[in-house]
Amino acid sequence: MAEMGHKSRPAFLRVPPGFPSPRSSVSLIVQKYGGTSVGTPERIRNVARRILATQAEGHRIVAVVSAMAGVTNRLIELADEVTGEGQPTEREMDVLLATGEQTTIALTAMALNAMGAKAVSLTGAQAGIETDGVHTKARISNISPAGVHGLLDDGYIIILAGFQGKTADGSITTLGRGGSDLTAIAMSAAINADLCQIYTDVDGVYTCDPRVVPEARKIEEISYDEMLEMASSGTKVMQSRSVEFAKKFGVVFEVRSSLNENPGTIVREETMSMEAVVIRGVSLERAQAKVTIAGVRDLPGTAGKIFGAVAEANILVDMIVQNVSKTGITDISFTVHRDDVSKAEAALLPVLATLGEGATLEAQDGIAKLSVVGIGMRSHSGVAAEMFRALAEAGINIEMISTSEIKITVTLAEDQIDAAAKVTHAAFGLAE
Repeated sequence: MAEMGHKSRPAFLRVPPGFPSPRSSVSLIVQKYGGTSVGTPERIRNVARRILATQAEGHRIVAVVSAMAGVTNRLIELADEVTGEGQPTEREMDVLLATGEQTTIALTAMALNAMGAKAVSLTGAQAGIETDGVHTKARISNISPAGVHGLLDDGYIIILAGFQGKTADGSITTLGRGGSDLTAIAMSAAINADLCQIYTDVDGVYTCDPRVVPEARKIEEISYDEMLEMASSGTKVMQSRSVEFAKKFGVVFEVRSSLNENPGTIVREETMSMEAVVIRGVSLERAQAKVTIAGVRDLPGTAGKIFGAVAEANILVDMIVQNVSKTGITDISFTVHRDDVSKAEAALLPVLATLGEGATLEAQDGIAKLSVVGIGMRSHSGVAAEMFRALAEAGINIEMISTSEIKITVTLAEDQIDAAAKVTHAAFGLAE
């Protein structure tokens, strides 16, 4: 086997710091390509050439691909057109949306075979990816990789559909937006891959969205916890569940561009040197809504009733704020994605009558979240004060505040989020 650090190796194949060394004579590499990377026939051929170059170096390859850019949105539009005012069932939406990735895996395998390779496409179900039964937001429960190993042993390049799996009874499920990242990370863990590379249309993880803050810079290395907080706070480079999975199973991975050979961002367990950086990045998330239940009795079990109903509707809740009760009556507010507001209202209306005679339900959209993230916050004080000062000087009002050990999040008016991101990024000197 060629030495992994050999100078003749193409830049996109050099093992970055933090990756394990190969454990066998032929290393096993998982590569994931996002929708933009396979967005046109020519880009699919470019991906095929990159995969072939990786194989030519003596490696076995599993390439996870997303639906071509724009295809998933078009499928959703088609569902809306045929159902009119009705709501498509989530089961059938999974059957429909899974076809986006199936188109890409077939085209990518065709491109490779036309170039003289030996490639085979696999759906999530064919690759042994089993999930729970929550349609459109399924969670991986088990992977049986024997079939994948068998094809690799027979010399095949495997082109695997991201974003999908099957239930124990064979129903098609999808993993939610960004689920192809989760497929790549989970398969890397299941087959004990030597290298996991997440190829996308950006060069890596930035200190903020460069489209909002042009001065944002690429981060060379970031911890799982920081990446998880940034992903859950709006950074769209990686799906948060993918990072959780990588942390749980110790999958070190690199986020990099498929459109060039620039080094990317390494995501790994934190090191002592990482703590020297107080703030790693600023995240923003639009399309949020605030749901408030006002005038509820401050009694044990009240919050349990509210959030139990929300959980049964499979709605993800982020920030939660409860007012201090001085009269035995309190307000509880929480944030959800704007698309989940109607589901939250429907779930909570039956509960409202049990919370007190004066209990009311109100939903407000036009909300955005701004977060600062950094493991250095554990050992440095004054981060909140600096963030609030910068926002106040810019005339930006804060509505809700939430903190964790390495993150501070605030909500504000959505039309102020860009300005808030710029002043916060500048306040912590992240462009330096």
